[in-house]
Amino acid sequence: MTASAAPADYWAVLGLQPGADAASLKRAFRAQARRWHPDLNGNDPVAEERFKLVNEAYAVLSDPRRRKLWERGVPLGEEAAADGVAGDPFASGFPAFETYLETLFGERPRRQSDGDAQPFSDPFDPAEARGSSEPHDEPRGEVTASAPPPPPVQAASSVESLVELTPEQAVRGERVELELPDGSAVEVWTPPLAGDGWRLRLAGVAPGGADHFLQLRVRTSEGLRIDGLRVSYTLELTPAEAALGCVVLVPTLAGDVQLRVPAGSSSGRLLRLRGRGMELESQRGDQLVEIRIVVPDALSEAEAALYRRLQELAQGPSDGDDQ
Repeated sequence: MTASAAPADYWAVLGLQPGADAASLKRAFRAQARRWHPDLNGNDPVAEERFKLVNEAYAVLSDPRRRKLWERGVPLGEEAAADGVAGDPFASGFPAFETYLETLFGERPRRQSDGDAQPFSDPFDPAEARGSSEPHDEPRGEVTASAPPPPPVQAASSVESLVELTPEQAVRGERVELELPDGSAVEVWTPPLAGDGWRLRLAGVAPGGADHFLQLRVRTSEGLRIDGLRVSYTLELTPAEAALGCVVLVPTLAGDVQLRVPAGSSSGRLLRLRGRGMELESQRGDQLVEIRIVVPDALSEAEAALYRRLQELAQGPSDGDDQ
């Protein structure tokens, strides 16, 4: 939506009641601008237009003259341009979110971060220790009391927190408030279509300038794991069930369904349940069922005898059997 389209309810765009004060307007704008900044919503096709609308709403409501024109229903196109605030500020692309706020408000924003929006499993590199200790010259002549030595430099150590999300929160993105060990707080929007096991990095917010990592957990009580629109489930089978095939009940987001496991299934085999994943607007994902063969911890004598016989058959006939 642009200024030339049908008039928008700018208060509703920022999630405010009409007539909210300047401080509330500024806070709401920061939150909505972060929520819809295109760099932080790469998977959302409407984020760019939504971000422009948020910027337009703040430009109008924060300017008393433009707000009065808007409240009277006066079109804002050329009139706003005369005030020096119109025009497309994003014609040459979108600036980084922190740079955008710094330019707009003339100040550095409070520590907030959306993290890196892709999963990874490599261990993170420890941040470099900050600070230094200069050596003191040896005293000469008369010995006098010297200043105490500086405290030892403490190396920065990264911190990790577990954040649990429901499937719905993970697929649409969720606002998370996190309290740091030093008592300060940060606000984080998890990226849309996030998944179980994702790690988000909040750069430089931990004590000593280290990074703070958020480990996302997106699971249901039935053992379903969510990753974007895809749902995963691990199905445990006995060796006999996997070898001979079977029909089992498998949980899905919509309830249990029957699944036929083909004979000769090995651990790691994936079976697909089409259309049983997460839903977002017109998109629907699948559910993958991973086979895992589980052997009992203790075998009865009869079971052990059967396994020995299976082992003999797998090794083939001996010389004595050929005679």
